[in-house]
Amino acid sequence: MSKATRSWIHIRAHVRTVAATTLVAVAIGGTATAQSTAPPRDLHLVDGHWTAWNPPSGEAPEGTQIYVIRQGDSLWSIAGQLLGDSYRWPVLWEQNQYILDSHWIYPGDVLRFDGLGLTGLDSDGAVAPPLDQMGDDSAYAEDGLADELESIGDDEIFGLKPPGDSNAPVPLGFESDIYCTAYVGDMEEEFAFKVAGSEYEQLTPHLNIGEEDDLKGKFGKAITEKYGLGLGDIVYLDGGSAEGLSAGELLTAVQPSRALYHPQSKDLLGRLNAYKGRVRVLSVQEETAIAEIVHLCAPFPVGTSLKFFEPEPVPLRRLTPIRPVNYPSPQEEVQQGATIIFPVDNLITDSTLITLGSGSLVLIDQGATTDVAPGDIYTIYRTNREGFPPIVLGELGILSVFENASLARILRSRYAIYTGDRLVLK
Repeated sequence: MSKATRSWIHIRAHVRTVAATTLVAVAIGGTATAQSTAPPRDLHLVDGHWTAWNPPSGEAPEGTQIYVIRQGDSLWSIAGQLLGDSYRWPVLWEQNQYILDSHWIYPGDVLRFDGLGLTGLDSDGAVAPPLDQMGDDSAYAEDGLADELESIGDDEIFGLKPPGDSNAPVPLGFESDIYCTAYVGDMEEEFAFKVAGSEYEQLTPHLNIGEEDDLKGKFGKAITEKYGLGLGDIVYLDGGSAEGLSAGELLTAVQPSRALYHPQSKDLLGRLNAYKGRVRVLSVQEETAIAEIVHLCAPFPVGTSLKFFEPEPVPLRRLTPIRPVNYPSPQEEVQQGATIIFPVDNLITDSTLITLGSGSLVLIDQGATTDVAPGDIYTIYRTNREGFPPIVLGELGILSVFENASLARILRSRYAIYTGDRLVLK
């Protein structure tokens, strides 16, 4: 199997893992990068069926198309059935944001769509076959996929462009790119809550019954049996009903990192904060709460900060050919454009001196204050010596936008890319 074939299979498998885990009442095991989660526990009855969400009720606006979820459905399979392309499942999720976790949908919940021109709908909703019933002729069979790859170029593979309909919008990345990387926040940002403790702090027996060891260190109590907390662990929060917290709330675990400065101007852009996972509140007391870790990016200790979770769909775009190498933007426009300021892939060492390429995640120095939006595509340039035109290096797509910076994924690269390379909006 060729290197290109293996790469495309990896991409197809990754997207399938993220979207396909949205099975009804069944969790397909995945990795941390695929954002595997525990099923929601706060189920309630809505119109005669059990669900964790609050689906829309009442009469739908005129022209709205409706799909009723059935047993065995996933957003992946529904997108394949109604849109003809399973990779477009984020389009369905974006129009039904009452679904707070795309991994879990429930029979009887209603999906509403406007402006998608769906086909194959009937009064009861359409039925797509469960993924585990697909035969060897499906698009997931490696033999058939290898045949498809014979006519696909590297730009299509590493640009996340599926074979087939060249005009179909495609996701510019994966959920893990947004929820398991980092963001740039205010230097004085105050977080809503903290992980104040865990069950593991009280599991070690005391020789002197009745005495409690209050000795604490960087990772919590000195007698704790587990410092790095993981998926399914029970933790205690430092806030409860008095602070407006309620059962079922989702909170994002954040580890504040270092101050982020512009590599050229040296201006302070904000603080780099790493995402560690999510916790779901199980029950609340007046000043404390009990929660469970339901999504994990990396193990985190007691003391980790928490902020309210905000769902953020992966942006979709129709990919077009890369900027012609013989027709670059003017040098002046490139010099005044945005800049790659930090390689998110290297959060552990904070080093900026690494080689970047297709699939790399980066931060750029423009955000909401300069009207950057998720889904924007930028051409990547390197300035040339005086008298020569800029060099077209590749393209990147914006995934998430902050006040003074944005998170992006490099979609295509002709040469190695580095911090400091320039960007021009396509």
